Amino acid sequence: MMTSKELFPQRPDSHPMIYAYEDSNPIYRGLLKVGYTTVDVEKRVAQQYPTLRPGVKPYRIVFAESAMYSDGSSFSDHDIHRVLRRRGFKNPDGEWFKCTVNDVRAAWIAVKNRTENGENRTRDFSMRPEQERAVNKTIQYYRSAQTENPHSTPKFLWNAKMRFGKTFAAYQLAKRMNFKKVLVLTFKPAVENAWREDLLTHVDFEGWQFICRDGMTYEEADHNKPIVCFGSFQDYLGESKETGGIKARNEWVHSTNWDLVIFDEYHFGAWKDNAKKLFEQENEDEYDTEDLTVYERGNAYDETFLPITTDHYLFLSGTPFRALNSGEFIEEQIYNWTYSDEQQAKDNWHGDNNPYAALPRMVMMTYKIPESIRKIAEKGEFNEFDLNIFFLRKVRGTKQGSYTRMRYKNG
Repeated sequence: MMTSKELFPQRPDSHPMIYAYEDSNPIYRGLLKVGYTTVDVEKRVAQQYPTLRPGVKPYRIVFAESAMYSDGSSFSDHDIHRVLRRRGFKNPDGEWFKCTVNDVRAAWIAVKNRTENGENRTRDFSMRPEQERAVNKTIQYYRSAQTENPHSTPKFLWNAKMRFGKTFAAYQLAKRMNFKKVLVLTFKPAVENAWREDLLTHVDFEGWQFICRDGMTYEEADHNKPIVCFGSFQDYLGESKETGGIKARNEWVHSTNWDLVIFDEYHFGAWKDNAKKLFEQENEDEYDTEDLTVYERGNAYDETFLPITTDHYLFLSGTPFRALNSGEFIEEQIYNWTYSDEQQAKDNWHGDNNPYAALPRMVMMTYKIPESIRKIAEKGEFNEFDLNIFFLRKVRGTKQGSYTRMRYKNG
């Protein structure tokens, strides 16, 4: 019979660590030494250089992480070594391995989580509480909306500040809903790297595939495994200049019924006729230099404009002011997370490992509008005060009276 200590391993008083360091000696070029210690990592590595002169360090520590399982028991460097050898990394001498820091991290994750981690993934963090709430509220709304109207296509908005982690949380939503086909559409192709990295480096999405313009194609993907297709509106939904119809290479986008369509950077959405020329641009670099403010819309979004089919929509934005103003989404369809919410979460966190600890202190400042300006703003039947007009600035070098709208990047 197992004892209570075997069933419930006691957390040791020491703090076992797995570490790796590189040596400046040319004979160790390209190699990392992977070790284990229960004392300070810097002190342990220094012990391996007993003849060091003061101030001289021929080594550089590149990895140091806990060697403890979540149940309180611990593992050793031998466990990491076995994973590295099994993955084919050369081990010319003792604890020295011809590998990278990411290779060590992936092996450490495999041991710590007791998984194979065959794709060498290097991230294993969990969702923060607000991300959990966003995912749970969205799932709840999707299910209730489709229960009330089985033929409806529910849509939900995440109105969340920059660095909320919308990409990672959106993937977690897809995973929990068991979605296999996800389409991500954006007006800002430059965000592709963030979508790719979260999917292909996190242990939670092992086996998922990322399809994009310059990467894996739809035809190359294994359709028995989950796929995420990332593309810009102007590419996936644009028309061919030669035929005037859907681009031949993108017909699969329109013929597939997606489990989830995600609109990233939704505040750049432009659905009026004067924005359709964006879909005609083949060169995405040219698109990135466009002044997107001239395409800002004033009407509510109409998904029937887009020649795609899906069972669910998710909208991501940090500044969806027009959508909120238009009444496009009701309260049940929105999850909000502001800078103030984040600062409050930081102050109210109890215990160690505060995920908000690294955030800077935020100071909110207001501007009191002079009485004369207030009267002008409130003039007329509808109190027509327009922030777009209030924040106009004069452009240097232009004729007198020529103005342009100030543009602010989120964050």
